[in-house]
Amino acid sequence: MIQSLRFQLGLLATLQALLLTNNVTLVAVNGLAGYQLASEKWMATLPVTGYVLGGAVWAMPAALFMRRFGRASGYALGSLVAVLGAVITWYAVSKANLWLLCLGTFVCGLYNAFAQSYRFAAADLAEAKDPGFKAKAISLVLTGGIVGGVLGPELANWSRSALDTAFAGSYLSLAGFAVLSFVLSFLLRLPETKLAAEQAGSEIRPLAVVLRQPAVVLAILSASIGYGVMNLLMVATPLAMEICGHSWPSTTLVLEWHVIGMFAPGLVTGSLISRFGVMRMLLAGVALNLMAMLIALTGTSVSHFLVSMALIGVGWNFMYTGGTTLLTQSYSPAEKNKVQGFMDMAVFCVMVSSSLSSGALHFLNGWSLLNLIAIPLVGTVLLYAAWLSFQKAPPKAA
Repeated sequence: MIQSLRFQLGLLATLQALLLTNNVTLVAVNGLAGYQLASEKWMATLPVTGYVLGGAVWAMPAALFMRRFGRASGYALGSLVAVLGAVITWYAVSKANLWLLCLGTFVCGLYNAFAQSYRFAAADLAEAKDPGFKAKAISLVLTGGIVGGVLGPELANWSRSALDTAFAGSYLSLAGFAVLSFVLSFLLRLPETKLAAEQAGSEIRPLAVVLRQPAVVLAILSASIGYGVMNLLMVATPLAMEICGHSWPSTTLVLEWHVIGMFAPGLVTGSLISRFGVMRMLLAGVALNLMAMLIALTGTSVSHFLVSMALIGVGWNFMYTGGTTLLTQSYSPAEKNKVQGFMDMAVFCVMVSSSLSSGALHFLNGWSLLNLIAIPLVGTVLLYAAWLSFQKAPPKAA
């Protein structure tokens, strides 16, 4: 028996908050720790790449595991592995070993691979209780990231020098949040993975057939490019601000408002999707991203960084929530795990490319080039959405 929808969504939002505390802390320190340990400074973002690569490698296995054993079991396993990853990263920094640090962040990526589906778990809950609440459930769970957006930078700021070795305390502190996530996962009561349609033996289309649907293509494009571009610029922000001579508290302030921008709109994004439709929200996300990049190209003051990264956060929210909502309308219940897993794998693969190239592009060509590269990438979503509109796009999300 599923417990109250509100309680379960609250649990998922809390788990999302813990995930984002982990993610934002890693974003704040990984690039700088890599910069400190790397013999070649273009390699500074390799620890970030290790984390994202771990998510990409484990995305489909995580989806299959949850299909077999349930989402709650997957979340517990991911949290447990995150404890191991935190210990490895702490030890790596203590021993000044860049490659061991990359291994540790890769291990932490398994946690991310499982936890990225919190939003899909919210959709499942809404589907079982109140299907018309699906878009709002997704966006409300994502708002848990607001806590991570505030706590992550503050934790990074406080723990940076907590131990003798810089950043060692930051990595070790993440083990505590992972333990709390592990405990809370046992309180989840989510719908069974084998839903009625599957039990009844309904036809399950091959993944390639599902992926050929234009709506699915747009959903995955919106989520993966929105995430990839956001990651490209977010990963480089601490390095760019350090090179521009800005203080560490200024950097954490920018990251804090960036992540608040990512998740605070979740309080209303679901309602906006229901009122204006998925397509308009995706285009609004694209417009906000383009506006942010133009602002970033006009200067490198703290204000330029803060406004630009906050707008990119809101743009990401519209593109990612809209893409997720659109995807949930495009498959049958029996097909959900593999399609959701493919979307997350696509997101992680784009993020691998963006995090791997972020440090190198920044050190070779500077902050402005990163923003110039991001503009046509976001424009791809705009062009495909425009083409789909002419083809009579799917109706707005309910």
